[in-house]
Amino acid sequence: MRFSLLSALLVLGSLNAADFNLPASPGTVVWGYYSQEAKPALTVHSGDSVRIQTASACPSPTRLEAAGVKPSDIPQYLRDIHEQVKDKGPGGHILTGPVAIAEAEPGDVLEVQIQKIELDVPYACNSFGPGRGFLPNDFPYARTKIIPLDREHMIGKFAPGVNLPLHPFFGSMGVAPPSQGRLNSGPPWMHAGNMDNKELVAGTTLFVPVFAKGALFEVGDGHAGQGNGEVDITALETLLTGTFRFVVHKGGDRMLWPRAETPTHYISMGFDEDLKIATEMAVRNMIDFLVKEKHLSREDAYALTSVAVDVDITQLVDGKVGVHAMCPKNIF
Repeated sequence: MRFSLLSALLVLGSLNAADFNLPASPGTVVWGYYSQEAKPALTVHSGDSVRIQTASACPSPTRLEAAGVKPSDIPQYLRDIHEQVKDKGPGGHILTGPVAIAEAEPGDVLEVQIQKIELDVPYACNSFGPGRGFLPNDFPYARTKIIPLDREHMIGKFAPGVNLPLHPFFGSMGVAPPSQGRLNSGPPWMHAGNMDNKELVAGTTLFVPVFAKGALFEVGDGHAGQGNGEVDITALETLLTGTFRFVVHKGGDRMLWPRAETPTHYISMGFDEDLKIATEMAVRNMIDFLVKEKHLSREDAYALTSVAVDVDITQLVDGKVGVHAMCPKNIF
């Protein structure tokens, strides 16, 4: 069951939904920003699906080789992007897109169904550097660690005797923001963006408010897995290809903050430089959801959030910290 907020809206879907493919290349990525002025790499219709190849937040191919990655395991498109893309924004993420959804207009809601996520290479990287991460004074130097990925068994071989179950997801998925100019790809906001929410794996759905014509969806920052907090500033960074289905919802109450849905939970979110404020936002957004969509009084919604909803730290290192609240579906 989707958010009932959206079931009350007019859903636009193409009667002849199509499948598209968007490879990563110097001409199909933006580096470091979300923007209303970004030129679409592809235009589709509501109901269409797109298989999108992405780069990663790992160091450059030269530095990956120096860290021990075999040259043959570094795709040519990644080398091309690092060599040829000169127009860069204020952030560090390489994002594929934008994908414009023709029917999307400001005030709409874009539903992004994450249908499939593929691991494209047999390794991930984890890096930190001086002045970055949650404990910058404890680790005032740079380090990159390469983690081999067993894609057949979905295990990351972190160290002898330390094996990590893989749960691939995209750290950054979002649309053009309400502000003008190029918005730094680092901090998440109303447009979603660099949420680093490890719950958003294949089979889950993201709902994002639309602020610009076409919505202008971008995706990247692939992760093979992550711990809540992402405390050293990176996860299991890797190259992913995702298949997404886009559905535009027209009308209804104005939605200002992204929400998500897994097969088992409803998720609200909060983003702010201050962890307390981000937590208040996530809790208030969950209360609003329970009032509007589950028809509870505000008092009961507040109480239910206290007794049944888990409030988790998403990440602590993206400029704006993230908090998400998870409400189990099986209580309804």
